Amino acid sequence: GAIAAANALSDVYAMGARPLFALNVVNFPRDTLPLDLLERVLEGGAAKVAEAGAAILGGHSIDDPEPKYGLVALGSVHPERIVRNVGARPGDALLLTKPLGMGVLTTAIKRGLASASVVDRAVEVMSTLNRAASEVMVASGAVHAATDVTGFGLLGHLSEMLGDGSVGVQVEASAVPVLDAVWELVRNDVVPGGTRRNLASVESVVDWSERLAPEQRLVLADAQTSGGLLMAVEPSASDGLLAELHRNGVAAAARIGTFTDRRGRIQVL
Repeated sequence: GAIAAANALSDVYAMGARPLFALNVVNFPRDTLPLDLLERVLEGGAAKVAEAGAAILGGHSIDDPEPKYGLVALGSVHPERIVRNVGARPGDALLLTKPLGMGVLTTAIKRGLASASVVDRAVEVMSTLNRAASEVMVASGAVHAATDVTGFGLLGHLSEMLGDGSVGVQVEASAVPVLDAVWELVRNDVVPGGTRRNLASVESVVDWSERLAPEQRLVLADAQTSGGLLMAVEPSASDGLLAELHRNGVAAAARIGTFTDRRGRIQVL
């Protein structure tokens, strides 16, 4: 429940907004699973929404053989201060605030291949709100564009930031933060289908360095749940913003690349 809530709230945070309220959407098999399981899910979601300073005002429930839980999150931001996913400029620094690998780790969990420590770390990252990252972003006034990294993976969401193709971006693969245990799992073919589809969908706009291993390409396209924020930051402000992120507990935040004038292209080194 907490992970689903953090994931839903990320869209609000990515736009520089403050969450106000949320609505639950629940599908649950009332005759085959215990209701206390549903209660725990809802409690987790409610606690995370409360942590964001928002409230759950209601929602909808459906009797469904397959359990599902999500939220509609709404927030508030001044119309002249909305941070959109387009608007990056050549020379802008590219910052990422959470490590990659959630898709791989959740697949390992489903297959019974993840240790308890790996499960705990994955849950910790996915259930962490992007609140601190968003607040630092807004306070800086130096972010030209931002988005959250979720189902389309880093490269998929990065391609959206290129907008109409007026800019490109260069990514330093070695600078991208990745969760522990991910590399070994990918080498053992523990990769979700969505990650492979993501990779195929961006191949036409990505120029790969020949030095990159196949597993690096997959991780950069890994489908995330409640991933971090991607920011295009004014070059002169990037070091200060990164330091401020670290001071505010966003420990994994890193500069992973630079926007360029290579129109519509993602270059991965």
